[in-house]
Amino acid sequence: MLILLVLLVLASSLVAPFARAQTGVTTISVPGTPQTLAYDSGKGEIFVLDLGPRGSVVSDTTNEVVANLTVPAGSSPEGAVYDSGKGEIFVADSGNAAVSVISDTTNKVVANVGVGGTPDGVAYDSAKGEVFVANGLDDTLSVISDSTNTVVATVTLPTGSSPEGIAYDPAKGEVFVADNGGDNVSVVSDTTNEVIANVVLTGTPTGIVYDSGKGEIFVNNYGEGFSVISDTNNAVVANGVLPAGGSVGVIAYDPAKGDVIVGNYMSNTISVASDSSNTVVANVTVGNAPYDVAYDSGRGEVFVANSGGSSLSVVPDAVLSSTSSSTSTTSTLLSSTSFTTAALSSSSTATSAASESSTTTQTSSTGSTVGSVPEFPYQLLTAAFFTVLLAVAYLLVRHRTPFSRSGMAQHASPD
Repeated sequence: MLILLVLLVLASSLVAPFARAQTGVTTISVPGTPQTLAYDSGKGEIFVLDLGPRGSVVSDTTNEVVANLTVPAGSSPEGAVYDSGKGEIFVADSGNAAVSVISDTTNKVVANVGVGGTPDGVAYDSAKGEVFVANGLDDTLSVISDSTNTVVATVTLPTGSSPEGIAYDPAKGEVFVADNGGDNVSVVSDTTNEVIANVVLTGTPTGIVYDSGKGEIFVNNYGEGFSVISDTNNAVVANGVLPAGGSVGVIAYDPAKGDVIVGNYMSNTISVASDSSNTVVANVTVGNAPYDVAYDSGRGEVFVANSGGSSLSVVPDAVLSSTSSSTSTTSTLLSSTSFTTAALSSSSTATSAASESSTTTQTSSTGSTVGSVPEFPYQLLTAAFFTVLLAVAYLLVRHRTPFSRSGMAQHASPD
């Protein structure tokens, strides 16, 4: 038995360094089914909307729920954005064809603004003091003044656009709209409230975000990777591969790292894409069914809404950096016109290894901390070594047992 214990300790000491990799992802319990997030830079809070209909407010200092929200009956929140000029959160309520305006002072709804059918993405135009709302059913955008909380303009998009995600480009004074039904992105001027360009994509756009560091727009093409659009010429300059895992289109930009964060609904991960290489440099395990992501610039953290687990995952920039430095690239930069089968196969294989890696859990004062074991080959090699040691220990014990029992029998015999 002494030999067995020694071997077990030896095996544990070899495996432990690998198991401690990628730690620091905190889990926060929230009520209901979190679906939509908005970061309030003025308060240092995350507004969480779910399908209750209800919501909650989380402090990014304590990582605790500090208030509960009451939203109109029948609400189905799709998109939310923080208006820094007014200290308000604008929430697209597809269930009521309206936008709810929530004060971050009272945490109460102060206005409901009727818009087009099935409102989805929302974007705040800081230069104009306006909020743009994508109406998926009507192929339109509603433009809301944050001074009067009324619709001041309606932008007509190409027929069949079914707009979903939307992003504001302050450098150009333009709004980029992901036309889910038309496989393109519409570019709208906030001066004329008219479409001034259409960018054709190779996939079906859902989520979209503005990259202030590069002057580019990242577009998540549902199940088909992502596209990068230059706001200088409104043309696609790169396409990239995302891991298989049911990305639902949620996407956020991390200006501190120059990274774009994408939630993968089916694989319970987020992917980190570098805006320098336009490739995925890391995949981080989060909670169950991540549906929305928001970047907290005050804390340098990514908040993830886990719709299947009544929780939020908080991923610090440090975790994204350590993960990207310890894992191999799982995405390949492709031409702006097509994806290759080989590249897709390679990305899928690498992601499969990442999603199957085991996790370790620790407890912190603010929630549970999750860490993933590194990808192949380390986890397979260490598991194989551990198995061999156990087998050797077992054989040694079996080999010694008959002699021990024989000796005991001889000592016990009367002769």
